[in-house]
Amino acid sequence: MRMLAVLAAILTPASSALGQNPNSIVYSPHNLSVSSPGTIHASQELEVCVFCHTPHFATGDGPLWNHQMSTAVYKPYTSGTLKATVGQPTGASRLCLSCHDGTVALGMVNSRNGGIAMNVAGPGTMPTGLNNLTTDLTGDHPVSFVYDNALATADGNLVDPATLPQGVQLDSSGQLQCTACHDPHNDQYGSFMVMDNTGSALCLACHKIINWPTSAHAISGKALPEVMIKLLRSETAGLKSKSGKVVTVGGAACASCHVPHAAGAKEELVRFAAPEKNCVYCHGSVGPGQNVMLDFNKVSVHPIYLNPNAHSPQEDPVNPLQRHVTCVDCHNPHAANNAVGSKARLAGALTGVTGVTPGGTVTRTIQREYELCFRCHGDSAARGAARVSRQVVQTNLRRQFNPGNLSFHPLEAVGKNSVVPSLIQPLTVSSLVSCGSCHNNDQGPGNGGKGSRGPHGSAYVPLLERKLLLTDGTPYNPDNFALCYKCHSPVVVDGNANNSWAYHRQHIETFRAACTTCHDAHGTTQPHLINFNTLYVQPYNGVLRYTSTGANHGTCTLTCHDGNGRNQPHNALAY
Repeated sequence: MRMLAVLAAILTPASSALGQNPNSIVYSPHNLSVSSPGTIHASQELEVCVFCHTPHFATGDGPLWNHQMSTAVYKPYTSGTLKATVGQPTGASRLCLSCHDGTVALGMVNSRNGGIAMNVAGPGTMPTGLNNLTTDLTGDHPVSFVYDNALATADGNLVDPATLPQGVQLDSSGQLQCTACHDPHNDQYGSFMVMDNTGSALCLACHKIINWPTSAHAISGKALPEVMIKLLRSETAGLKSKSGKVVTVGGAACASCHVPHAAGAKEELVRFAAPEKNCVYCHGSVGPGQNVMLDFNKVSVHPIYLNPNAHSPQEDPVNPLQRHVTCVDCHNPHAANNAVGSKARLAGALTGVTGVTPGGTVTRTIQREYELCFRCHGDSAARGAARVSRQVVQTNLRRQFNPGNLSFHPLEAVGKNSVVPSLIQPLTVSSLVSCGSCHNNDQGPGNGGKGSRGPHGSAYVPLLERKLLLTDGTPYNPDNFALCYKCHSPVVVDGNANNSWAYHRQHIETFRAACTTCHDAHGTTQPHLINFNTLYVQPYNGVLRYTSTGANHGTCTLTCHDGNGRNQPHNALAY
């Protein structure tokens, strides 16, 4: 008699007893009877559980399973970083796919001759959309793989399955199935999730992400833009879509960028295939983050729209198959934080990214900003030509800033020149600079603006924070050399003071020469950053040479094509 009572409870339509439980399947989209609260339901069928279960005529594929199984062959998820062995779906995942792969009619059950008539047009299968996973599972979270301690150890970013919370369960063979995340009988958390996924608690039950708990994205209480909230509530992301609360960045957490099903960037399960599109909703014009996307429309930019899909987590970080730059090449969204950087301290926005040390070794966690820059502008074979034609050609920034050179801007170490009277306080000869001191947003804080920090884009080529004229021939205007005058006083440089080089004024005003005609700002094997622009400076009788003869003094042997259209031959001319 007790078994009969249990079966009666399974097969009986919505009852007053079930009506007392708001978490019942009766009030979820999995109720496919005519009493369903969803848009997809049977035309006449009153029973609720019959679409999956039956006490008689079960197929034998699952617990009293009633629904016809799919015979599809699936394309499983794959990734270059995947350590698990993922094949065809098994167990509970195969049961879920009997409806959710869209190949079998929803009402095709074993206990009803001819199946159950549904209100779905056509063959009665799952309509196209996020609930129809299709037979291509390459953009869906992997299922039907053994999740054990060996896998967690090999992966490095997974927790020991022995520590999984009670609601997250593996099947009897230790495999992770759809049921690890979804409880098909209970929709209290939305998307049939097994637990509240606010703050991505469910995702983090399995995934162990270094630096995530203290990252800016994890702790942010800023509200997501409405367009993002609508996206999340339309997806099977496990967001509490039934909640009236404003969704925050920290509340959405992983779901801000990642989706468990129908991912655009499949290997990473990222929502959109175009990398920058995953950032634009928060870091664009309507988002809670700093609007950096606006900067990529400027004259000089890091070209995130060029080869955007070339990035791969397993690529050679210095010489990938195709040169590219994406947001995640410079920022680790799982680790970035709000710490303000300095010349000696790494900015929080660059935490946890890959770079190259001054010695040329790849490091997965940079300690200085220049290590990130060296990754693409150092030993990279496709780094490109210099913008200024130089006497000594060197485009490898790692080598240019080498403290072993005769002169360099003090990026890695204090400069060698002990007398630099033009420095503006509080700068001294013991001060250091960063790449961002010169290469930055022209509307950012470094230039007195309120825009974003960093070399996303600038009005001045090449990604300069302030204007720097690279060509000769223009009548002198201090604004043309604003970048140099950020640190070096124009009063001293262009003055007649005896404590600086006395001939600066003659060169920049009379000869209309640019600073870069004589000086190579990064560093060079010659003293005083001397590395002539060969477009304007050529040999004299086959000799092109500068020789330092002491502080603020030297001799030149060369021929200058000055900005007035005249040749100025110098034969060991002393200054």
